[in-house]
Amino acid sequence: MAIDCKFVPYLTPKQIVFPFPATEKVTKFKLSPACCFPFLISSYSSSLPLRPTVISAYKKNVVESNYYEDTFTLTYLEGNSWLWEVGGIKILVDPILVGNLDFGIPWLYDAAKKFVKNFQLDDLPLIHCLLITQSLDDHCHLNTLKPLSRKFPNLTVIATPNAKTLLDPLFTNVIYLEPGQDSAIEVSNGFQVKIKATAGPVLGPPWQRPENGYLVTSPKGALTLYYEPHCVYDKSTLEKHRADIVITPVIKQLLPNFTLVSGQEDAVQLAKCLFARFVVPMKNGDLDSKGLLASIVKSEGTMESFKQLLSKELPDAKVVEPTPGEPLDISIPVHGQ
Repeated sequence: MAIDCKFVPYLTPKQIVFPFPATEKVTKFKLSPACCFPFLISSYSSSLPLRPTVISAYKKNVVESNYYEDTFTLTYLEGNSWLWEVGGIKILVDPILVGNLDFGIPWLYDAAKKFVKNFQLDDLPLIHCLLITQSLDDHCHLNTLKPLSRKFPNLTVIATPNAKTLLDPLFTNVIYLEPGQDSAIEVSNGFQVKIKATAGPVLGPPWQRPENGYLVTSPKGALTLYYEPHCVYDKSTLEKHRADIVITPVIKQLLPNFTLVSGQEDAVQLAKCLFARFVVPMKNGDLDSKGLLASIVKSEGTMESFKQLLSKELPDAKVVEPTPGEPLDISIPVHGQ
């Protein structure tokens, strides 16, 4: 059962943020009237790697009342790849920026991006952290990671231990997190961006260590993002946490008798479990693909069917569809400390 935020404060890992009125709304999307948290969402058409200008939702007198906006800037790079910015920290996630995705066997599967084909390693801004969820090539893409390690030799890497044999030869500053473990990236003002690993899919025999999802919390604890690229999760563990933003696939990718990527009702239950305010759907199966495997992968569900399911289970959550290559800001006003 979803909790109506008319009756409870918004819980974060460190604090309770009570709703307060805004004097002027300039949001592109609004939460339903029942939910009085004045969130902001705005998307931009600026080209990478420039950071979009954040639009303020408050008049000067409110800003001077010691409120600031806590913001995640999310740029979808197609497939499983993202560029995030929070607290001044730029995080590159599961990047594929050199060549196609083919797992080393292009006759079986060969996939190219549709929209951000021209975005390359040289287009990246200064990266502070590389985040790797899984050990397979669609997340830990060696054709990208090898030149990336030369471009950023001192880069901090946070990854699943399943990728250790791939990452150790390339990077010197790798932090391997088992599900349940956490780490932090220092921000210049003395705060930290906290990253906690959660359990993802098991890609092998049942006794194998699961891959990772992640909870990423902004420096002052006001915003938390959850990401797992297959929509596979341990509900009993996740329900102990909260995430304002959930990034997940919502359209299933199926092989005969096997689910490659989940979505639809599983994505709805994920958002409900984490009390998500915003769901950012990723279309990691929407690539120009060819090969034997590509010919037998089938999709199930649509964006519209997911939205209908979500509206019944979590009516106050907003679905915010990213445009590949365009930064998307999701912000919340927070009282200054």
